[in-house]
Amino acid sequence: MRALAVLMMVQGHTIDTLLADSYRTNESIFFNAWFMVRGFTAPIFMFTSGVVFTYLLKNQKKPFSENPRVKKGLKRFLNLVLLGYFLRFPTFQIFDFSSVVSEQWRTFFVVDALHLIGFGLLFIIGLTYLTEKFKANDYTFYIAGALFFFLASIFTEKIKWINFFPLPVASYFYMGTNSLFPFFPWAGYVLCGALLGTYLSRNRAAISEKSLTLKLLTAGMILILSSELLDVIQYYFYSEVSFWTSPVSLITFRLGMVFILNSAMSFIASKVNSIPILIRQVGTHTLVIYAVHVIILYGSAWIPGIYGKFAKSFNTLHSAIAGIVMITLMIAMVVVIEKFKVVFIEQKKR
Repeated sequence: MRALAVLMMVQGHTIDTLLADSYRTNESIFFNAWFMVRGFTAPIFMFTSGVVFTYLLKNQKKPFSENPRVKKGLKRFLNLVLLGYFLRFPTFQIFDFSSVVSEQWRTFFVVDALHLIGFGLLFIIGLTYLTEKFKANDYTFYIAGALFFFLASIFTEKIKWINFFPLPVASYFYMGTNSLFPFFPWAGYVLCGALLGTYLSRNRAAISEKSLTLKLLTAGMILILSSELLDVIQYYFYSEVSFWTSPVSLITFRLGMVFILNSAMSFIASKVNSIPILIRQVGTHTLVIYAVHVIILYGSAWIPGIYGKFAKSFNTLHSAIAGIVMITLMIAMVVVIEKFKVVFIEQKKR
């Protein structure tokens, strides 16, 4: 799932960077299909991050204070957040900010997927600590946390947080500062992943059983039907788009699709004896893949990216080919990394 999520994100970013505006039309079957799939990419990526981290955290079967995964999680949180800011660093002069203009600072403090996932892992650690401290049901805490971020998003986007907090803080609360993934509602997907991660850690045999597939499929269908019901309420009982049903309906639909995709992966897992090594390797290097493809596409303070020269200048076919090429490059990079890792380990043994 993690390998699929990062490769979906790679093609989504690549095509979005290159596809010309004239081809972004509802009359295009390609664009409609791609646009719909792209709407699920971030929720899948965040949900899967929550699953993997929580599974490893709970798998230790140790008290919170003795769990080595807590320290690793805190380190992961810092690495993700710092890398997120590094990718948007505003100047090539690391210690001299005299030439940085206000627009560059606004871009630097935009909250991206890495920031959000980093804080999502921090929220999981915090809720895990509270469940142990109060001897509570961890499922209850994770569900409550997810619902908080989902439902609060109804109101947070209507508040101008920049009036209350400095830009670096306000950017985490709403999209008004051009943040792509503020806490509301996106952290909710990470916490939903914690639910599945907890379940899998306690029912390890379920990974290869049909019952998990059915449970995930049922949960997904219920969520999608619920989103449709919310749409019915919106269109039949309100004269205009309601301030609450639209975002909640979208969140519910996306979460339902995430569960259905996980049910498909669960079904595949129940049919295969082992995951191909290349897929495992891609899933292991998601952070490297994310960082490298972002630098290639958008550049950094030190390296120009594709966006500067070719932004929104390709037709549909060329954009699709570019997406395939980028995915191929990222997979090839992983293969090279793994080969160097093997050589390094062999030399170290000598």
